[in-house]
Amino acid sequence: MDDVRFVADSMLGRLAKWLRVLGYDTHYQTSYLPEVMNALVTEGRLLLTRHGKRVQMFGTQALLVHGDQVGDQLMRLAKDLHLKPCPSARFTRCLRCNGLLKKACESDARERVPEYVFHQNADHIRFCPFCSNYFWPGTHRSRMISQLRAWGF
Repeated sequence: MDDVRFVADSMLGRLAKWLRVLGYDTHYQTSYLPEVMNALVTEGRLLLTRHGKRVQMFGTQALLVHGDQVGDQLMRLAKDLHLKPCPSARFTRCLRCNGLLKKACESDARERVPEYVFHQNADHIRFCPFCSNYFWPGTHRSRMISQLRAWGF
């Protein structure tokens, strides 16, 4: 079930971010019109929600997320859905908009990231073609990897 795609409701922003870190296609926004949520579920996404009524409404296309801590939510989700995230899929999605990251063009990256970052990570800078954000392996990423290990990923 590792090819599953998610839509996380407005209560699950942190969970959506961590699913993206693991490489899962996870749509998230802070609010949804009913027709938008319906369309996302209709296109084959599994709805992750904290609302029992939404689970009743969408049936098997929705999963009630328990727990208040994102680590607990993520571990339970992995167990319930038998997820085995591939380590090579980590950090392939934009944490902000869910777009697939691409290798950044050297000249563009040089202009848009701090100089020391460019010189230390020129070959590892990634770019989101949808929201124009740049990402590179730094201390924040190292801390995220440590957190994933602590959660068993």
